[in-house]
Amino acid sequence: MALDPITLAQDLIRCPSVTPVEGGALDLLQSTLEEMGFKCTRLPFSEEGEDDVDNLYARLGTAEPNLCFAGHTDVVPVGQEDLWSSHPFHAEIHEGMLYGRGASDMKGAIASWVAAISSFLEELGTPNGSISLLITGDEEGPSVNGTVKMLPALAAMGEKLDACITGEPTNPKVLGEMIKIGRRGSVNSYLTIHGVQGHVGYPHLADNAAHRLVSILKGLTDWEIDQGSDHFQPSTLAVSTIDIGNPTTNIIPGIAEATYNIRFNDLHSSETLIEKMHELIKEFGGEDVNYELECKVSGESFLTPPGQLSDLVSDACQEVLGIRPELSTTGGTSDSRFIKDYCPVLDFGLVGQTMHQVDECVAVDDIVKLRDIYAHIMKNYFK
Repeated sequence: MALDPITLAQDLIRCPSVTPVEGGALDLLQSTLEEMGFKCTRLPFSEEGEDDVDNLYARLGTAEPNLCFAGHTDVVPVGQEDLWSSHPFHAEIHEGMLYGRGASDMKGAIASWVAAISSFLEELGTPNGSISLLITGDEEGPSVNGTVKMLPALAAMGEKLDACITGEPTNPKVLGEMIKIGRRGSVNSYLTIHGVQGHVGYPHLADNAAHRLVSILKGLTDWEIDQGSDHFQPSTLAVSTIDIGNPTTNIIPGIAEATYNIRFNDLHSSETLIEKMHELIKEFGGEDVNYELECKVSGESFLTPPGQLSDLVSDACQEVLGIRPELSTTGGTSDSRFIKDYCPVLDFGLVGQTMHQVDECVAVDDIVKLRDIYAHIMKNYFK
């Protein structure tokens, strides 16, 4: 008898796997998959200054092609637990909605994929190729001990992925309305301006770090990075913090700091943007500006051009739901930014309207429909 995706989703949600705690979610997934004939490999990684993270790779079959599902069992913290309608890890169903942390992002999608495999095997038997799952416990955290390390480790083991679907919640309001065929890149920038502290009554004896910073930030926020590309919106820059740390009104600050983020499209690389930032800092802060700029790149932009993989998912949505999804590159980052270096990849999962919120939930019917969509994808992929 095929697996019930709702029961599996509830069992996964009941595992309190807040990043980086495994919480029993990977153990549950491994035991379920091994019963289905999968060979499972745990891939724990650690890094100095970061928490240890456990990960799971599971594969059914040894032949090519290898259709992979990428996901994560880790979830964000519940926030104010007393604001939840029901316990965030009890996975209760009310009026057709499954509540719990991770219901949408993304234990529901994992359950749908596993249940789809069960249905596929029951109906068609062993696929003419392989089905695999790449599941991390580090997507909601710093993302340094998860997918980014699993991929080269698997490649060294001789594992090859031919196509991948990442089960992130891609649909804004209705299941089947959107597939993510790419993601913007992201670079966080930490800017420190060093001036000379002084008395506000004698500004000629000081170098006001705040004035220089304000001028630089005005130049950066006025910068039209681009006007968008064929598949991407215009790149954006957003300031998130400005810190002077001055406790009085009569001191000219000698240090001023700001943090900002750039989300960029496929017209740029992080390297070219960082070079441009240095130019603008000197242009608007003065050639003699004394500054430090630290940049941390979360990921480069990428695009899987519309074609075979997006058609596969779109056709399945058409068959199950009667609608054809929009091909989009909007939203935040996902672990697909690492996978794109190994095989074609896109994101398609549940509705993300409540992800990371209090009372995160997903329609029970959507989990079942997503299972059917995933099953159609498998059938058409292995034809």
